[in-house]
Amino acid sequence: MSSAIQPSVVACIPAFNEEGHIASVILGVRPHVEKIIVCDDGSHDMTSEIAEALGAKVLRHERNLGYGSALSTLFESARKENAGIMVVIDGDGQHDPGDIPRLIGPIIEGEADIVIGSRFLKTSEGVPGYRKVGVKVITGTTNAVSRLGITDSQSGFRAYSARALSQIFPSEMGMGASVEILMKATEKGLSVAEIPIRIRYEEKAARNPVYHGTDVVLSLVKHLSIRHPLLFYGVPGFILFVVGLGFGLWSMTLFESSARLPYGPALVAVAGITVGLVLVTTSIILWVMVTVVKGGE
Repeated sequence: MSSAIQPSVVACIPAFNEEGHIASVILGVRPHVEKIIVCDDGSHDMTSEIAEALGAKVLRHERNLGYGSALSTLFESARKENAGIMVVIDGDGQHDPGDIPRLIGPIIEGEADIVIGSRFLKTSEGVPGYRKVGVKVITGTTNAVSRLGITDSQSGFRAYSARALSQIFPSEMGMGASVEILMKATEKGLSVAEIPIRIRYEEKAARNPVYHGTDVVLSLVKHLSIRHPLLFYGVPGFILFVVGLGFGLWSMTLFESSARLPYGPALVAVAGITVGLVLVTTSIILWVMVTVVKGGE
């Protein structure tokens, strides 16, 4: 480690009904950070009371708003605390707080702006099979969009530099915030690194894996459509337009030879040309809007 003055490290813990784990997480985190902030996302148990009794700063949501909303609240609070490094660790006890020094190491050394604790960098031991497949599919899609080349886009154990904190403002309310942050990191030119971690899973998952996966995929689709409108809307629109045009020419040929309008091909032609033009026009409008917004940043 560098001998320079170390930045202040703030641990941020999103939690929902974690009275059985929050104490061990806070006690495990405490030796490695200067301050602990817990976002109680509408819990119905003693999560807040336990966290406060252990000296953590607790921010409460009146109702459960979702993982992304909890992250947004924690990001804002960490900025107000002027955190040099923000460490996000889940409140369910799955992560080992002892990994925090390794997690923040690349940031302290100036090697990265965001560090992800990856379950798949060296080994995936202990990760249930269905989760392994789902995470790898989502991570592959994330890499295709962001070109980050990471192994675990869904890890909830991450560290953020002050530079990353000042430039990333999560807006997704659900689990899609995990990939939204990575998309924004790519846009802002922030460097992302990973370190290997081990994780402990309870028999019963706190989050529904189907809901989790669907939420993340929808978030990826949304961000792809916004960031690459010409690819997302323009290419399918152009293909539909060409197909419609082809059916239109075919319909005209049949009409000239038989003096009868072939309704099936004609309807396909009208639908293809109309929808294709709408998609192409939409892609151009969105591309212009995104370009203008980026130019004003």
